[in-house]
This record gives sequence, C-alpha cells and structure tokens, in this order.
Amino acid sequence: MKTTQALISVASASELIRSGKTLSIAGDESALRQLPLGNWIGGTIPYFMASSGGTVNREDVFVTEVSDFISQPELRFYDESSLSQICRNAPENGYSVVIIPAFSDCHASFAANAPNYEDMYMKPLIGWIAGVHLDDLGKIKPKVVLGTSGEFSEECTVVMDVALPSDKFAQIDIVNLFRPGTGPSITFDDTGFSAGSCQINGAPGNLADYLLNNGIDTRLPLVADYSGAMINVSIKSIDKSSKRVEFYAPVFPGVEYRIAAPVNDYLDAIQSALPKANKEISFSCNCILNFLYSDLEGKRTGHITGPMTFGEIGYQLLNQTMVYLTIIE
Repeated sequence: MKTTQALISVASASELIRSGKTLSIAGDESALRQLPLGNWIGGTIPYFMASSGGTVNREDVFVTEVSDFISQPELRFYDESSLSQICRNAPENGYSVVIIPAFSDCHASFAANAPNYEDMYMKPLIGWIAGVHLDDLGKIKPKVVLGTSGEFSEECTVVMDVALPSDKFAQIDIVNLFRPGTGPSITFDDTGFSAGSCQINGAPGNLADYLLNNGIDTRLPLVADYSGAMINVSIKSIDKSSKRVEFYAPVFPGVEYRIAAPVNDYLDAIQSALPKANKEISFSCNCILNFLYSDLEGKRTGHITGPMTFGEIGYQLLNQTMVYLTIIE
C-alpha cells in the first residue's frame, strides 16, 4: 500500500493527523509546535532529502505515514533508565521507530549500550537522532515530541512500536559507502565519544597527533567491521590543546578501526547502492554529514527521501550512512 513520505506544509500535515493517520514527523521545532495532537511522534531537524532534492527548510515538515499494522501502534517516551527495555517491549513481529535528541543522556547511553540490549538484533529497530539547524548549535537543544500528548523532551527518547500481521515482516537495510582504507589499524582501550591515547598498528600513540601530523581528511570516518557490517564513527573535532578527538558515535575497545578510503563521487555511489525504484520504502533517513560533505543541497539521492539527521539508527547508532525500512510479504 502506497503511503505518504514527503516534505509537506504544516497545514497538510495537520490534516493528516486530524484524519487519524499514524505518522513519524521531522521538522524544525517551530513547525512541529504548530501540529495538533494525534497518533504521531516527531523530532527536530530542518534538513531533508525531498523529492526535489536536498533542502534546508524550517517551515515545512517531513511526514512518513505508518501503515500495514494489525493494531494501533504504541507511542511512548523512554528515559535513560528505561531505555534498555526498548527491544524487549517491541512487538514480536513488527518494528520500532525511535527518535533520540542529540547530546542527551539517552543519546550517550544508547550509543554505548544498545548492542547489549535484551532482544537487540532480534526485533527491527530503526530511527534517527534529532538535531537543530547548524547555526543554532549550542543555542537550542534538539528535541523529540510525543504527538498524543504534545509533550516535547530534550532528554527522553520517543518510540513507536508497530505490530505487523503474520504474513509480513520488517527488514532494515544500511547503505554505507565507506570501507576501511589502507592506513594503520587503530584500537582503543575504552568506550567513549572522545579519545586521545590509542594503539596505532599495535604501538602506543595519540589519535589527535596522528590525524594532524598525517594531514588526514577528517570528513572521512573511522570504519570497523562489526560482525560483517561496516560501521562508521564520524570525527566531530580535534582539540589540539588536550590532544583529544571528539566523535559523533562512540568507539569501543577490542575493535580494529581504520580511516575510511575516500569516496570519489558520493551521488554516483549512492545511486548504485540503492534498491531498485520498484521496491517500496516504508521509512528512511540519511546523515547530515553526507548532506554537508557531499554538497547534497538541490541534489537527489535516487528515489529515497527522508530527514537528514544527526545520526542514524539501524539497530545501533550509525554515522554517515543511510538506513531504510521495507515491509516484506
């Protein structure tokens, strides 16, 4: 069944909500606050891949209609203490859409601990990290909203649990164009969103020094093989004085990372990696770093649309990837 996935006006989104549709909505906080109560969850972001191409838009909202469910999806908040129950509480056959505000305790906790949650990888979990316009970083906090109550939160995670009929199942796919480069292996002793000391090809070293001394392009993420899946850790900044590197996702001990090999033509590569146009996508999001580094404003990434986010969730937290959900019969 064809569903709505589009950047539309607040008025049009409000009509969908009032008609009883179940929706996942992304938009600037000022736009989300104009929406009526109803069966929806939302998160703040003003960057989108629309049908016309990449765009920055504070007035409209990106709406993804949820359908195919056998009972009305459950919408709820989780705080940091209850977040580990997210998969346990999910439907046995279905999926969950999760939105987490960037820089919150939930963001840090999910990033570090999600791979060890009960029932993780057994129940499909997809979603994104809410953000703000880059001009507002440090001034306005990212937020999520529970549409049934209209409550906004800077700290809680909002989740929609969707139960599917027995003849259908949800499948999550991750499009990651990055592969480990030919540089040295890098390992860390601790889990964290920042690091200084590390092992470089097994010898003690400092990551900040290594990146600066070798002129590494920090638009390239660290990449590691997590049980066959290539997972990125994007570099946020380098603090020369403290000799530490800040990341958008945590690094883990016992994992071998390498700086990614360059991707010469992002648009061409993403077009080649996308599913065929006749495969209906039920939900998708892409990373704001892909939007910025690949200059996607005004350009299209195939037929897949959605918010450009501060992080993607395909079971665990991801960076510089596209994730999408399909419902298979």
